[in-house]
Amino acid sequence: MTRTGKLVAGVAAGAVVVAWAVAAGLVVSGKFDAAPRGQTVDWASYGGTTAGDRYSKLTQINTQTVGDLKEAWRFDAGMGGLQTSPLVVGRTLYAYSTNQQVIALDGASGKLLWSFDAKVPAKQPARGLTYWSEGGERRLFAGVMSDLYALDPATGQPIRSFGEGGKIDLRKDLGNDYTKNATYLTSPGLVYKDMIIVGFRTSENKPAAPGAVRAYDVRTGKLRWIFHTIPRPGQPGHESWPAEAWKSAGAANVWAGMAIDLERGIVFAPTGSAVNDFYGADREGDNLYANSLVALDANTGKRIWHFQGVHHDIWDRDFPSPPALVTVMKEGRKVDAVAQTSKQGFVFLFERATGKPLFPIEERPFPASDVPGEYTSPTQPIPTGIEPFARQHLTADMLTTRTPAAQAAAQAAFKTFRSEGQFIPLSVGRQTVVFPGFDGGAEWGGPAVDPKGIIYINSNDVAWTGGLTKVDPKLGATPGAFLYQDVCSACHGADRKGSPPEFPSLVDIGSRMSADEIRQVMNSGKGRMPAFPAIPDDYKNMVIEYLRSNGAETPGGDREVVTKADPADTPAYRFTGYKKFLDPDGYPAVKPPWGTLNALDLNTGKYLWKIPLGEYPALVAQGLRNTGSENYGGPIVTAGGLVIIGATIYDRKLRAFESATGKLLWQGDLPFAGNATPVTYMVDGKQYVLIATSGARDKSGPQGAAYVAFALPNTALKQHKKIQGARP
Repeated sequence: MTRTGKLVAGVAAGAVVVAWAVAAGLVVSGKFDAAPRGQTVDWASYGGTTAGDRYSKLTQINTQTVGDLKEAWRFDAGMGGLQTSPLVVGRTLYAYSTNQQVIALDGASGKLLWSFDAKVPAKQPARGLTYWSEGGERRLFAGVMSDLYALDPATGQPIRSFGEGGKIDLRKDLGNDYTKNATYLTSPGLVYKDMIIVGFRTSENKPAAPGAVRAYDVRTGKLRWIFHTIPRPGQPGHESWPAEAWKSAGAANVWAGMAIDLERGIVFAPTGSAVNDFYGADREGDNLYANSLVALDANTGKRIWHFQGVHHDIWDRDFPSPPALVTVMKEGRKVDAVAQTSKQGFVFLFERATGKPLFPIEERPFPASDVPGEYTSPTQPIPTGIEPFARQHLTADMLTTRTPAAQAAAQAAFKTFRSEGQFIPLSVGRQTVVFPGFDGGAEWGGPAVDPKGIIYINSNDVAWTGGLTKVDPKLGATPGAFLYQDVCSACHGADRKGSPPEFPSLVDIGSRMSADEIRQVMNSGKGRMPAFPAIPDDYKNMVIEYLRSNGAETPGGDREVVTKADPADTPAYRFTGYKKFLDPDGYPAVKPPWGTLNALDLNTGKYLWKIPLGEYPALVAQGLRNTGSENYGGPIVTAGGLVIIGATIYDRKLRAFESATGKLLWQGDLPFAGNATPVTYMVDGKQYVLIATSGARDKSGPQGAAYVAFALPNTALKQHKKIQGARP
């Protein structure tokens, strides 16, 4: 792996001088932020601060200067996916490589200062780190697979007094056989006083670890408190599950990240859905605290209040984004609030201390499931005071008209679907439209909010479909095929074709990967795929044999042992797979926009603006622009009047928009897609904007990963200061 930072030359001085001389209105709030030499401004927490607002007070890069941004440095981070939003403390930037090595870079040059390699296979998403300091003590917390390390920020070496030799095993402390747990710190924990508070990512099918929020002592690694998101007997919410479900139920985990109100001592934790995602016959009831925003006392882990966004979820509608703390005006008074975005395209807004909704939320009736054994909730919560930021119901007039052939194919497919809006139960033998899709509207990048109460949200606006099929263990397949259908088909499809790039095709996987390489992925996970530690090695070998034979009905294995190993973990119906609704050319089969950037005024619930986000270069070449595209990674907002975001998959751009209007002011080329949330910071009086990039989501584009930093060239800064000094 190349580990070199590269300084990139700025633009010619003469061109910059001309650009600044002809610009009009060069100030923000009457003052250009030319910080004293040596001043630094940190980005010391995931989301900017523990409030998760992704807001920066820096104004050196502003609506008038942003047009002169140039690449300042670039750091090669390896091959693979990269979703990290780094930390910057002082002049040091802390981040991950693509294989979860922890790295420290000089924030002004990109020079590698140190790296830490846990020496374990690690291809899980790692979106950030956690920094703590008190007095002369400093610690950098980094998740590597199932371990949480405490590192010395100066050297990258583990602090051996923490946990077991410098780390704690997040598989433990959950009240079950920890060796069968898959628990990954996809999003980093947050620090409150002398504790680090963490959630985790786990499997989305059984077996999955039971969800929990835990606080550990930052010095010793000892468990300080735990909140079980699947309540135990005697705990509030236990009645919303079958009496014994807590013993075998899984997930309802906090994977997207959290926010903390430091003044009130409240941690806000958004949870995912319970397994199995799409068929819940074994978990009758509303299933608290899955799909919920839970407010916990950060000192004790006790529940203060909660809101469940989906009752008895069978659509994989987990809360996908960290919440953001914001202050809004309500009935003439300032109210400290917490905003939570959702895959449905909703924003829920609550008073922080009490959980009181600041806009009405109605429990509306929805159809019951007709699948045997399934018991859907008769109602679901719908916010009515804040406008949705994604389309809610796919109808025939919304299908693509990109070409006559694409339109005809979309119309033919649509006639076979059930499409009636949100919360329509999946059917057996027929696909149901989920719109916005399983990866939309909001995603894990999170929103940004400014002090005026405006929230900025990027959204995916693409339709997906899903369905159920009956599981019949007596029919058709070898043990490997049966296990594949039971464990793998939900993501990769019964036909092994997947839904690329999110869910890769496994057709002909034997020609691309050896048996050992497939086994390594099953043991360690990769990208969106978790590991499967609870599946015995013999069973994994059967799946590998099935995959490498390209689905052939090869004999082998004891079918009775496989199908009767644990009947309770084999549901009567299984998901048919994630299916994106695409036209024959691979583009979304609905009319654009396919991705948007939205500004909503949380004081009123109304749109400030809404624009398409992203393009497809191949369609631009055909004259079709501003379609929007799927996007992953969120925005930041600055006091300089800017919303800055990468996120788009195919056009490989970082963009800066005017926060007041949504007008595009600047865009810079990236080597790979910026599928991460950017950060901004100041070192030696110069403001930088940095984003992680990688080619993992677009296999047809260039492959690799890099951190890319942008700044104003020194010539531009000097000329602007000169112009400012000449003004009265």
